[in-house]
Amino acid sequence: MLRGEFRGDKLSILFTLLFSVFMSGYLVFFTGTLMNSSIGDKEQTAIVDFMLITMVPILGFTYSRRSFKYFSEDSYTKMLAYLHSLPIPAAVILCKRKIHAILTLGLNGILFFGLMYGLGKEIRLEMSPVPYIVFALTWIGYGLAVTGLYIFIEFLFSGKMYCLFTFIIMGICVGVSLLVKLTGGNLLFYSISCSKDYEFLSPLMWGSLLTGVVSMQLFSKWTLNRLKKRDLV
Repeated sequence: MLRGEFRGDKLSILFTLLFSVFMSGYLVFFTGTLMNSSIGDKEQTAIVDFMLITMVPILGFTYSRRSFKYFSEDSYTKMLAYLHSLPIPAAVILCKRKIHAILTLGLNGILFFGLMYGLGKEIRLEMSPVPYIVFALTWIGYGLAVTGLYIFIEFLFSGKMYCLFTFIIMGICVGVSLLVKLTGGNLLFYSISCSKDYEFLSPLMWGSLLTGVVSMQLFSKWTLNRLKKRDLV
């Protein structure tokens, strides 16, 4: 299924790739600028934490025409209904979606963190390439965990509810950022510290990646169970 999709509309794939580069640059401009300034000034701000925990999961989104119509036309539900009408098991449809999300998160993650490192002078001064790779993998693991949640919402709710849940998740991110700040912590500098101190032995990195994999699997099982009861008509 996935191979056939990539062989299909090549122009659409090219548009998606080009727009992914554009969006990565757009996200880097805001997140990278704030992060670079925060590191340079040694200022622990909740804003940078909020940007990271909000923006990294978005790297798993596919920037296609279908995704931009999810609110007005409920495109996710329509596509799911179409695939469900074919003699294809729901588990295969979900597996295809997970592979697509993981590939997208990986490619967009390389663009996002690569551009941020290349353009961020203070980031390069703070972390050499190896610790920065560990730092990026730590946040990719977190992004993978939240991607499982987004797929769950995508498969089980309408486009309007998907949009509502997205805003709820953003509100939770605001709360988490403020709570960490009020307790005297900082997610950015803590992840940098672990990456520099332990490099590829970082327990935070491995814990994040493991949590991402487990979260993806748990949400997948939950999605399959709930999908049996959903009316796609």
